[in-house]
Amino acid sequence: MSMRKEVSAGSPYLFSKRRRASVLMDRLFTGTVWGIGIIVILFIIGLLFLLLQKGLPELSWDFLYGIPSEIEEGGGIGPALFNSFYVLIISLLVSIPIGMAAGIYLAEFAPNNKLIEFVRICVEGLSSVPSIIFGLFGIALFVEFFEIGLTILGAAISLAFLNLPVLTRVTEESIRAVPVELRNASFALGSTHLQTIRSVLLPVALNGIMTGICLTAGRAFGESAVIILTAGVSTSGEMWDFNLFSPGGTLAVHLWYIQSEAIVPDAELIAQKTTAVLIFVALLINILFRVPLWFNARKTQV
Repeated sequence: MSMRKEVSAGSPYLFSKRRRASVLMDRLFTGTVWGIGIIVILFIIGLLFLLLQKGLPELSWDFLYGIPSEIEEGGGIGPALFNSFYVLIISLLVSIPIGMAAGIYLAEFAPNNKLIEFVRICVEGLSSVPSIIFGLFGIALFVEFFEIGLTILGAAISLAFLNLPVLTRVTEESIRAVPVELRNASFALGSTHLQTIRSVLLPVALNGIMTGICLTAGRAFGESAVIILTAGVSTSGEMWDFNLFSPGGTLAVHLWYIQSEAIVPDAELIAQKTTAVLIFVALLINILFRVPLWFNARKTQV
């Protein structure tokens, strides 16, 4: 009886001691996370400042719309900037429908067997393959097999091949993350499988899907290895060249060329301004792809 009284008497003390230790650990962990977060944010701000401090103030419309110069200073990036958007749009038009369809099939229709598991492993493996491998594949397919040379078309489709595995996996995982209760509720209301996918699964999974598209778009816009191997390092010299069989040097390739092989006197300044444009466009792509998510969130709240 006395032992029980001692234990019961000591219990509040032990409980308060453990509680104080838990509160201390919680505050320590919270402070550590805040500190690491602030350090990362400061690092990103410092990196952006170092990259933009010299190039951003020197930007002008003449530089954005101008034709690159091989010898004289003062050249622009007009054709390379246009090719960057042109190649990006074509690659997304090819990869988004196919990647989303493949992800929906794997998430909703594919049987659970060893073949499908092998396919998933292959898709995940392709997601981590270096981009230069897709560039070599583009050379073998478009330059050697079809013999169309270094073109915008070959670069765009090669970039689409690069984006497909990522889009497929992101779409599949986003749809699988939708609560099963929503799917069952849709079926209970008499919706077909296609209606459930279109009206329930895709709107709920839109956040993850758009994030994947945004990541692939940013990666494709800044890609250089695939473009160099399939579209070359030069442009047609025209600002608005929609010919799919023209050379397709993009902004990232132009930056690499300026930094490595260019002989123009102001090569360093051109590289700094090109870097500023690349960073600004990458941020712009992220904002544009976030707009549908904002509208979807407002629609969901209503």
